[in-house]
Amino acid sequence: MAATTHTVSNQVPPLVGYDVFTADRALTEAVERHLAPELLDGARNELTELGRSAGSAQAQEWGALANEYPPKLRTHDRYGHRIDEVEFHPAYHRLLGHAVGARLTDAWGRPGGHVRRAAGFLVWTQAEAGHGCPLSMTHAAVPALRTDPVLAAEWEPRLTSSVYERELRPAAQKTGVLFGMGMTEKQGGTDVRSNTTRAEPLSADGEYLLTGHKWFCSAPMSDGFLVLAQAPGGLTCFLLPRVLPDGTRNVFAIQRLKDKLGNRSNASSEVEFDGTWARRVGEEGRGVRTIIEMVAATRLDCVTGSAALMRQAVAQAVHHCTYRSAFGGVLIEKPLMRNVLADLALESEAATVLALRLAAAYDAGTEAEAAFLRIAVPTAKYWVTKRCTPMVGEALECLGGNGYVEESGMPRLLREAPLNSIWEGSGNAQALDVLRALQREPQALNAFLQEVGRARGADHRLDGAIKGMLTELADLNGIEARARRLVERMALVLQGSLLVRWAPPEVADAFCASRLGGDWGAAFGTLPHSLDLASIVERARPVAH
Repeated sequence: MAATTHTVSNQVPPLVGYDVFTADRALTEAVERHLAPELLDGARNELTELGRSAGSAQAQEWGALANEYPPKLRTHDRYGHRIDEVEFHPAYHRLLGHAVGARLTDAWGRPGGHVRRAAGFLVWTQAEAGHGCPLSMTHAAVPALRTDPVLAAEWEPRLTSSVYERELRPAAQKTGVLFGMGMTEKQGGTDVRSNTTRAEPLSADGEYLLTGHKWFCSAPMSDGFLVLAQAPGGLTCFLLPRVLPDGTRNVFAIQRLKDKLGNRSNASSEVEFDGTWARRVGEEGRGVRTIIEMVAATRLDCVTGSAALMRQAVAQAVHHCTYRSAFGGVLIEKPLMRNVLADLALESEAATVLALRLAAAYDAGTEAEAAFLRIAVPTAKYWVTKRCTPMVGEALECLGGNGYVEESGMPRLLREAPLNSIWEGSGNAQALDVLRALQREPQALNAFLQEVGRARGADHRLDGAIKGMLTELADLNGIEARARRLVERMALVLQGSLLVRWAPPEVADAFCASRLGGDWGAAFGTLPHSLDLASIVERARPVAH
């Protein structure tokens, strides 16, 4: 007979067995908004199926196991042969296989592909974020490879395949492959032009031998990698296969796996090249230009991945407060907690709406949308990824001490939250990238201003913020030191413009009052009390409406 002191009451049931996609009204509305009518039924079916999988007990168990048992490096086999392999828990392969099967590496060759993939990425990575790294790099490798039609014809069908094959063997023998990236080195980091890895020409057919060290090489069990190295003509992009066409292993000596704050399920490594065979992608000396489209696509995934973490954090917080009682009532009905939840929901919805708008711009494929992306992607990457960590931390606090316990899943979200702000260039790199676009590409600024201007006149606080942004853009004095302030304002104006056009009035009103109108404190939960906070929280509730 159980002791009476162990009676369990007022505990919250797990958020499990729900449809992650359908429960997210901001996301479902964005998909409906950006996809052509003839694509909607198919997309809804795909995303609903994926959403049910992401919210299942099985997927949640896979996510927990993949992080509880992180990858292990095996440099040699039992006989002393160098093998340089990374072992993953079976749960990691389940997650990755399900994602590939759901076409989360395929956006470039199908109508509405970027919106459909971004929505799927946002849904599925709520189950576990670490395996999103190889998904992102595989997806993003396509535009870089398209600079070489021969390489693209060879590799693109495998990159966009819905078949996951984990074994290392020649790519020609596989239906589906994954890609990684090796750009940064220990002496340079973001400053890739200081790379010292050498590339010596081997033949007139674009074959080279690489020698050097890569400080960060994620997903080292991938089938191929896009890397930068110094060729005779300057910094150049190369495709480095993990296994050579004859079946032998390429020289790819994994020195160690990084012991990271979060992203524990994903292997990030240091790699040595010593006469490593690779094929040139693009022209010698134009490595950054060749790989830049891959960087832009992965930056968009940083935005989408952060939006996913935000959404899952809000879902957990609202769910907890729906069931948990304190001081004579349910937490969600307490005015101050409602203010916190509504503030978190605003941040999450703004991130989701922005991420899907960027994906839609990729699908449009026009010069105007490409110009818009040139500024909007680094602007969004700077701001959304920056907001992720404090927002997830506040959501964790909504669960009190329960949120600080690993079993809640919130600590894993919090450890994951800073990654996207660092990956593919940290905050300063994004802000400076925006400045370069402003100074060198006037068509990009014009496209950005046209986008935010579509909501002009709809809200006086947005109009005032646009005016203030234009004033800052016109003042070039000390512009580099002010870059973060400027890009933050640009991001908020863009989010405000999107919400004013597309979100419910109570959401747009609260965003403009707080983020643009200045009626906001320095912490979440400081929205004006006169706003319709209950409707905002109800909209964020993680149940089907």
